[in-house]
This record gives sequence, structure tokens and C-alpha cells, in this order.
Amino acid sequence: MTPSEIQSIKQRFGIIGNAPALNYAIQVAAQVAPTDMTVLITGESGSGKESFSKIIHALSPRKHGQFIAINCGAIPEGTIDSELFGHEKGSFTGAQEARKGYFEVTNGGTIFLDEIGEMPLGTQARLLRVLENGEFIRVGSSKVQKTDVRVVAATNVNLLDAVREGKFREDLYYRLNTVPITVPPLRERGDDIYLLFRKFATDFAERYRVKPIALSPEAVTELQRFSFPGNIRQLKNVAEQMSVLETERDVDNARLRQYLPAEQSSRLPMLLSASGAGAEANGYSERDLLYKVLFDMRRDMTDLKKLVLEMAAGQRPAEAQELLRQNSHLFNNLNVAPVYENSRLARSGPTDGGATEYFINPRPEITVEDAATYEDEPQRVEDIPHETEEETLSLEAKEKEMIMKALKKHHNKRKYAAHDLGISERTLYRKLKQYDLEQL
Repeated sequence: MTPSEIQSIKQRFGIIGNAPALNYAIQVAAQVAPTDMTVLITGESGSGKESFSKIIHALSPRKHGQFIAINCGAIPEGTIDSELFGHEKGSFTGAQEARKGYFEVTNGGTIFLDEIGEMPLGTQARLLRVLENGEFIRVGSSKVQKTDVRVVAATNVNLLDAVREGKFREDLYYRLNTVPITVPPLRERGDDIYLLFRKFATDFAERYRVKPIALSPEAVTELQRFSFPGNIRQLKNVAEQMSVLETERDVDNARLRQYLPAEQSSRLPMLLSASGAGAEANGYSERDLLYKVLFDMRRDMTDLKKLVLEMAAGQRPAEAQELLRQNSHLFNNLNVAPVYENSRLARSGPTDGGATEYFINPRPEITVEDAATYEDEPQRVEDIPHETEEETLSLEAKEKEMIMKALKKHHNKRKYAAHDLGISERTLYRKLKQYDLEQL
């Protein structure tokens, strides 16, 4: 698809921006539109996913059919089956007459299911039958009906994580994800942020009959540094507030900051003050940060213990040297002597340079009982105050405490909690299960 064709689609559907990721998403939508393939659109809330569903419908052979957009998260669980598939008279309390559902009404058209991840499991099974066979049954009926509807779905959550948690059917996920389209968040679109702001400022100036807001160069930089967790919807709100409230139409960065939440106004790393006030303001104390470092140390120590046991079990010198080479990342800033057959790793005190020196103590032989004894030997952490040494005996409790703090700070939004903890969402889900915190 040529750039001029992509630009034509943008003008037709009111899409503003030139980010490569945005152009690619438009290209995929245009290419898949003439087919009847199911499309799954992923992207953060407010990033403009519905616009892509309209592109797919308008450029398809179904463009003369009906298009309906449905927010699955906005329909109560008890009525969503009736809304989508219809019901018969008397099928439930209040059903005073038969009613057609959206899949029956949009026969020959396109149905856009937004927030598909919020759909109940029972409804997911009904939807899968529609996608597979084009069949559905009204609530309270036993008659199978046919429909010819193209489904375009959208979600702002990771459906694979929902599948692993048992909240979304795996077969439905792969049936929906025939063609994936990813809509980039606003913070990744660079200069598009200012282009959109100018468009919104002009629109609101015409609506309220005022002069459009103009930003200084410093304010433009400030605007583009903002993370915009609410994406285009949030940018539009900021432009409208400024259009209504600002008496001076030329706005500098100081005035702009008043319309941006302070805790989200920059994507630069946070600086910690000498007193640790920055850490406290972010929800963590210096001690919490120390525990996080200790967790990483414990993982390295576990790997080292396993490596030592393998060498102590009777490796030949050449094999031991190869083992050390493969695990060289565990021995940064350490002096390790050559490894000998039937040897055991020991540790001396700090050398004159301040580093702990490791050497090999010859040992006639090693048994399984010896290995088990060594596995249970305590590991010393140098230069840590006595109070911290005692608390490290319960690192799991502290890990659980930090996870709970992160979840509380981010209002149980696991994606942001995992990012704050420096771990992946998958690791956080595993930790929640390990510590029986899945209900949070």
C-alpha cells in the first residue's frame, strides 16, 4: 500500500499522525478489510481502537450492511446473552416479548466487540459457536438460527494472561486472533502528540468561539514528554480544559504543567534524594529497595550453590573449567582458583583490596550426605548491619510485603505493579499464586 493510499484513509476516517506503528496498523486493517477474517485489535484504553474497526467495515464488501459497536464490559453479566443473541417471550423475569439480539440484527454486517476480555465465560462459548458455525440460539429457545456476521474484537488487556488465569477461553482466543492489529499508545507516537493537540485546540476554539491555544517550544517538549496513560482521550480533555480556562492563549510550559498530573508529567527516571525522600514518596523506603537488591543476591547465591555442588561431585578439571566458563556471569569481581578433581569450593575473608577471595579446598572424596550438608550451610552477606541480617532470614515475607505495597499503590493494577517491582507480569502472577494473593 502506497503512502498516498494510507494518507487517503487517514483523511477519510479523521486519523491524525505519521508514526510508523500507526501507519502499519492502518495498512494491515486496509489489507484485511476485503476478507471475512476475524480481527483482534489490541491497544491501551483511549488509543483509538474503534476507528480501526470502522476502517475494516467501510473498506469491506459488507460496507452497506449494519455496523454495531458493543462494549462488553458495559453490559451486565446477567443480560449480555440476551443483548447479543436475543431472547424469547417469558424466558426470564421481565421478558414480556421476544427480542432480536445484535447478531441477528447485524446479519450481513459487522459487529465490533470492544473490551472482549470482560466477556463472561458462558457467553464466550456461545460466541465461539457463532464464529465456528454461524449459529446461535436465543435465550429461552431451542431453535438454532443462522447469521452471517463479521466479528472484529478489541481488548486493552493481555488475553494470553487471561487464558492462563482461566478467565478467557483459549480456543476463542486463537479463533479471534486470526489477524492481530496493534494500535500504538500515544506516548510512542512522538510528534503525533502535538499534531493531535493542535487539532483538538482548533476544534474547541471553533466550538467556544475563542482564539486557539498556542504552545511555546518548551511547552511542546513538555507535552511530548508526558506519558498520557489515558492516551488520545486524555490529550483531548487537556486541550478542552485549556481552551475553556486559559485567559492567555499563548501557553508556556509552566502553565501547561498545571493541566498535567504531577506524578505523570515526565517519563524521565526519578531521582532519589540523599535522605531517601524520593523513595518514600514513591511508596518504598530505602530498606525496601535494599530488600529488592537482596532478592537478586539470593538468586545468584542459589545458582552458585548449584554450580559448586556440581563441581564438588567429582568433575574432571577440564569439565570444571568448562562449567566455570559457562557460568562466568556469576563470578564477577571474584578470584577463582583452578578447579581440581575431588575438590570443594571455600571462601576466605576479604583481601586487602576489599574483595572476598574464593579458593578450592582439596577433599579426598564427597558423598551425597556431604553435598546435602553443604546445601544447608548458611551463606554470609558481608557489610550488612546486624538488623538487616536478621530480617533477611525472612526474605519471602518481605517479598510478599513489597508485592502487596506495589498492588496497593497502583490500586491492584498488576501491569503497573509488576513494572514498579522490576519484574514481568508473568512473574508477578506466579508470585501472587505462590503467596496466595490471587484475590487481590
